[in-house]
This record gives sequence, structure tokens and C-alpha cells, in this order.
Amino acid sequence: MSAGMTSVKLRETFLILAPLAIGLLLVGAAFWAAARYITPAPPKQMVIATATKGSPYYKIAERYQEHLARNGVQLELRETTGSFENLRLIKDDGAGVHAAILQGGIMTPNETAGLLSLGRVSYEPLWIFYRGEPRLERLSQLAGKRILVGPRGGGTQFLSSRLLAASGVTAANSTLVSMELPDYVDELASGKADAGFLVLAPDARTIQRLFAIDDLKLMSLSQADAYAQRFPFLSRIELKQGIVDFGRNVPAVDTSLVATLAAVAVREDLHPALANLLTQAILAERHQPVMGPNGEAPIFQRMAESVVASDPEMALSDEARRVYRSGTPFLQRFLPFWLATLADRMMVMLLPIVGVLLPMLRIGPMLYSWQVRRRLLYWYRELMVVEEDIGPDADAELIRRKRARVEEIELAVNEIPLPLTFSNQLYDLRAHIDIVRRRLGERWDTHPRMPVSGPA
Repeated sequence: MSAGMTSVKLRETFLILAPLAIGLLLVGAAFWAAARYITPAPPKQMVIATATKGSPYYKIAERYQEHLARNGVQLELRETTGSFENLRLIKDDGAGVHAAILQGGIMTPNETAGLLSLGRVSYEPLWIFYRGEPRLERLSQLAGKRILVGPRGGGTQFLSSRLLAASGVTAANSTLVSMELPDYVDELASGKADAGFLVLAPDARTIQRLFAIDDLKLMSLSQADAYAQRFPFLSRIELKQGIVDFGRNVPAVDTSLVATLAAVAVREDLHPALANLLTQAILAERHQPVMGPNGEAPIFQRMAESVVASDPEMALSDEARRVYRSGTPFLQRFLPFWLATLADRMMVMLLPIVGVLLPMLRIGPMLYSWQVRRRLLYWYRELMVVEEDIGPDADAELIRRKRARVEEIELAVNEIPLPLTFSNQLYDLRAHIDIVRRRLGERWDTHPRMPVSGPA
């Protein structure tokens, strides 16, 4: 095969393979770009900091644990001393804690950096018991008294000291005593303390024991609304007359309290699928029947249902917001959690197919048709070059070269790989080649200076 024919075949091959290679490169580049935005598979285990075993925080986390277990995720419950330790653990990169239940009001704006909220989950009233007369209804009236402010370093001490200071009651004008909760009852019952602050669930045993002491009264805060307005993490709640004990009419009157809302916080780097799943557990817990075994609802339970999807101290997670707005993700309604998350991640890989492959499938045939017509037109152009300058004045040598060129064109055209749909155009080209060959043959035969025999 001549060098010219080899060059022609290489050119034809290039015209076929070049668009295919470009398409494959585009698809590969699109897949590479999409892969950069695919999150890894969610871990099958996470850790949540709670409190001591049997505490309200621990019981809440146990219910979340059951929900996650049904979806193939193990939730480890980390026992702690309370909210401050929970906050320290979740902020510590090396503690291995991914989530924590935190008392409202214990965080400063700097301490919330790197944390996201999945919502607020339960009311924690601030109970203020006091002894004696007259009736007290403002925290400023506790000035000069001996006040129990909660365990040292705990959430109760932090919150009570903050509210007392805002009301003008400090260590400079009063006696603030830090004490563990088991000793509260004896201190107040014996008269060694004038008042005591507690942040506990209404059904806590310590609260029930304090209500049973006749000389103790529960303070109804006349400034409860003002505290809630000034401190966004607080809410005003009302303890209705007799709700604690209908027989003894405890409390004797409607009582205004302030309460924090416990939050479920997660680290910003927690896998989005786990944040979504934990929020589903929170929402599922809120939708459980509120009646206990005795047919009664826990105090404040129904009030908390309407405040889950908000947080005054931390930014709400996008995943939490999505769950509160739309519920369980669509795929997770029909598929297991691990399969649904896999499908979500694979959706990203469909972008190259939709964005590149599908247009290529549409443009590819058009591009191929254009390439085929381009190849045919190329040889038509070469044929037109052969037809130039073959008038009556053309010399014998020129005609001989042009006849040889026609034979080369025909050989090249015969080597063109064409689909059947272009066969008619191929035969048209061959017919036109034959026309040019006959015309050159006539010029050769009638040339006065050349013999009648064919070209050398």
C-alpha cells in the first residue's frame, strides 16, 4: 500500500475515533468532578453524651437508640455527670462524641461554634422552693438569704446564679451554697437553707419530696415573662392548680415558672445522613402517645411538642430543618437506611450521564453523519481538482497524471468504511469518479501528440 493510501486510512480512522475519544474524555471529567461532591457512606456507629443512667437525659437517649438500631446504626450512650461535661465532650475532637443532650442556657455564643442543633426535646422547669412568710414572687426578694444554687459546676448552679445576678442577688449580699441534690431536701426541711433552685423534670423524686414538706412553698414568678424575653433560652410555663397532687391541691394556685428546653446538639462534621436519622428519632419520639401506664400525660409534655423544631442558642442543622419540613426522606420511606443513603450518593453520579452521556447519545449520530458526509465531500473536492485544467490546451503529461490520480481516488473511496444508510451516496461518488475517468480517457484518446494506447 502506498504512503498516500496509508495516510488516507489514518485520516479516516482519526475522523471516526476522535469524536468518540472526546466524548469519553468529557464523561470521565464529569464523573471525576461529580465524585468530588459525593459524601462517604455514613458510619454504622455514633456516640451521644447523656447523663447518669436512669436520668431523664439517659432515658431520652435510650429511645433514640432503639430508633437508630432499627435502621442499622448503633447509638452508644456515654454516661456523664451532666450538661457541662456533655458540652466539653462534644467540643473535644478526641473524645469520640458525636452528639449530646444539653440543658438550655449553659452555652455562650463562643461555645456553640462547631455545633448544630437538631431541636429542643423537653422542658426542664426551674423550681424555686422557699421557706416561711411572706409570700415571695420575685428573685430580688431572696437577697440576704441562704440559697441553695445546685451542685457545683452543674447546669442548675450556672442558671440560678445567672438569674439571681440579673435580679441583684449575689454572693456579696446573700449566701449562695452549692450542694448535691440528695442533700437538698434535708437542708430545706431542717431550716438550714431559706430557698433552693433545682432544674429537674416534674416527676423527679426530689421534686416530689419537696412538695411533700408543708413548710415549703413553690415560688410563682411574677416576672416570668420578663425573664423569658430577656433570656431567649427560657420559656414561661404555668403549673396549673392541683396538677401535682389533686387530693392535696398541690400547687394551691396557678404558678408561673420559667423553664429551659433541653437540646440535642451534634458536631458540624457529623455525617449528614446520621444527623437526618437522629432528627427522625427525635420527631418519632414526639409523635409517641403521651399517656403513661396510668392513663395520664406527663406534666408539660404536650407543651413541648410545638417547640421542637427551633433553637434560640445554636444554628439548626439543615438536615433537621429538612426533616421537620418534609418528614422522612423519600427513599427511606421504601428502602432500608443503608440502601437509601447509597442511592442518594449515587444520584450525584447520574449527573454525568444526564449532563454528558445523554446529549452525546443525541448529538453522536448527528456528528457521525456529518463526519461521513465530510469524508465523501473531501473526495468530491479532490475529484473537482482533477477536473480542473483539462481543457483543449492540456498537455499529455498533465492528463496522464490526472488519470493516475483518479485511480488513486477510486482506491481510497473503496476503503472508506460506511454504514448501509450512506450506500447511495457512496455509489453516486463512484459514478462521478467514472464520469471523470471517461472524460479524461476521451481527452487522452483524442490528444494529437499521444498514441491511442492507455497511459504509461
